[in-house]
Amino acid sequence: MNYVLYAVPFFFLLIGLELLADRWRGRRSYRTADALSSLSAGVLSTTCGLLTKGVGLLTYSLAWQHLAWVEFRADDLWVWLFAFVFYDFCYYWNHRLGHERNVLWAAHSVHHQSEEYNLSTALRQTSTGFIFGWIFYLPMALAGVPPVVFLGVGAMNLLYQFWVHTRHIPKLGAFEWVFISPSNHRVHHAQNPVYMDRNYGGVFILWDRLFGTFQEELDEEPVIFGVTTPLASWNPLWANLQFYVQLWRDAWRTESWRDKLRIWFMRTGWRPADVVARYPQEKPDLARFVKFEVPLPRAQKWYAGLQFAAYVVAGTWLLGIGAGVSEVALCLACAWMAFGLYAIGALLENRPWALGVELARLAMHWPAFWLASALDLLPMGALGWMGLALYTLASLAALWGLPRREAALAT
Repeated sequence: MNYVLYAVPFFFLLIGLELLADRWRGRRSYRTADALSSLSAGVLSTTCGLLTKGVGLLTYSLAWQHLAWVEFRADDLWVWLFAFVFYDFCYYWNHRLGHERNVLWAAHSVHHQSEEYNLSTALRQTSTGFIFGWIFYLPMALAGVPPVVFLGVGAMNLLYQFWVHTRHIPKLGAFEWVFISPSNHRVHHAQNPVYMDRNYGGVFILWDRLFGTFQEELDEEPVIFGVTTPLASWNPLWANLQFYVQLWRDAWRTESWRDKLRIWFMRTGWRPADVVARYPQEKPDLARFVKFEVPLPRAQKWYAGLQFAAYVVAGTWLLGIGAGVSEVALCLACAWMAFGLYAIGALLENRPWALGVELARLAMHWPAFWLASALDLLPMGALGWMGLALYTLASLAALWGLPRREAALAT
């Protein structure tokens, strides 16, 4: 069962309730572009995951079949309870190394780039974590945990982590001695020096207490969310590539062949000495921290939000049918999704070339939907083509009106 698929409506319902709580309490924990950026990263991650999740599942299944020390039964409740705890232990080390090694941080940093902290941040996930993430769960396969149990407890672990991404729930007392809570996970998303690289557990905080990585949220030290090298972008593609590009540039620039190789696996933030000397990086002063923002007219935000909603529907559709879709069709769907979200990101950043990219996105729908119909990915009868035509015309009319509204506001 795809638990995430069935959870999608509840995710958006809870995000809506958090927005109401913001309004009721007079807070502002959401910004339109930031939330759309986080959600875009999540949609891209789940779509790409339809292709990449097979890497982890295949290696896990092979290890379980050929290397397992014992064979557990999937219909025993104690196996599920054991696997649930075991999974979180493995997750702790995956998560911790994801903060402590450059190449792993390149994947995981996507989840931390938002300078807000709300339920949309929970859905901000990487698209490249599959490259190394599978390694950390092989001990479960060796211990004999069946793949169906592994997938089930992994989904439960992920779903649990959604609710802790909020500022509306205070400290929870004794609960926080055992479980991850909103308070101790706020610490995890902080860039304050006292909070950095702490509280790695997914469900249980016990691992952090046991291995010395626990930090309580302090009343005298308000959390500042984000990463010390700001993304400064609303684009989900750049969000996934930013740190890889930085590592590649540093590896290219250094004159030491040893440093060209080891930079990828050194502690997070390590750079070759000759590169540091020639290309120093300044860290933002948290005492004068200013969140990344691009001024946009409200109409442009609404346009981007409504266009993004179509990709949420498409992503949910793909999650529902993904198991029966060919790899070729999934590759095309991923490319279509990536380009569309890139175009929306360009609109949110108000790039001078964003209009051209947006027109190309609207034009691309026609051959993309024809191909999807030919591959039996999406049924497109006469009503479907009529709906696409109306959508395209409405989008063009809205685009034509955006500069007129902006000009009217300026006068």
